[in-house]
Amino acid sequence: MPELKETKGFQYLKGSRFDRFSMENRQRPAIAKIEPFKRYPHAGKIPLPRTWILTEEHLTPLLQHRRSLRKYSTEPPISLEHLAFLLWASQGITGQAGKYLFRAAPSGGALYPVETYISAHSIQGLAAGLYHFDAEHFALDRLTEQDAAEAVATACLDQKFMAQAAVVFLWTGVFRRAMSKYGDRGMRYILLDAGHICQNVLLAAEAVGCGGCPIGAFYDSELNQLLQIDGEEESILYAASVGKKIPPGT
Repeated sequence: MPELKETKGFQYLKGSRFDRFSMENRQRPAIAKIEPFKRYPHAGKIPLPRTWILTEEHLTPLLQHRRSLRKYSTEPPISLEHLAFLLWASQGITGQAGKYLFRAAPSGGALYPVETYISAHSIQGLAAGLYHFDAEHFALDRLTEQDAAEAVATACLDQKFMAQAAVVFLWTGVFRRAMSKYGDRGMRYILLDAGHICQNVLLAAEAVGCGGCPIGAFYDSELNQLLQIDGEEESILYAASVGKKIPPGT
């Protein structure tokens, strides 16, 4: 299939491959480094609770029952404590070794190039709007004061069920964080990081009686514009809607 080998995706994978003979002499692009955390110094900051009271769950049933969920119950809303748990599962800090702050999801070189944003729609005790997750301080930076649920759903190829979700997670890549060390290969690690993070959120959602649906179909420029990022230094990579499960028989 020669048409496969002409695609940009294939050419990228080919161009970022390693082999034993070229590794030592491979020239890494001279990409400037960037800070490990993204900060919004002028945004209103909402501290997140750390008092999650969860019944003990084993991993097997969470994996067994996880399915992409596109229908959600609107009552009651997700609690702020459960949202905090989902955010901790996504990229919460879990340990430290020297200057490295380890998180709940793995990252190549402990560089953590993925940023987590949320579009909150139905969270008890949290106003609707767009937020940035400040993993460093375990808090939310408020970016807008308007409910963005409809705009996010429209930007995600008009997938209307997303507007009914309690929250939509939006993950972006800050490319310099990984590529300043790993060059072209760093792009692979950024995409892998996003996958690790999303799976953590989906399993955490299952643990608190919710469900989610990962989303890879969206108009990149529209979501970048909503998040007020440039699409070059930082750009949308992945998304997931999360909401309460509809009780059986209703």
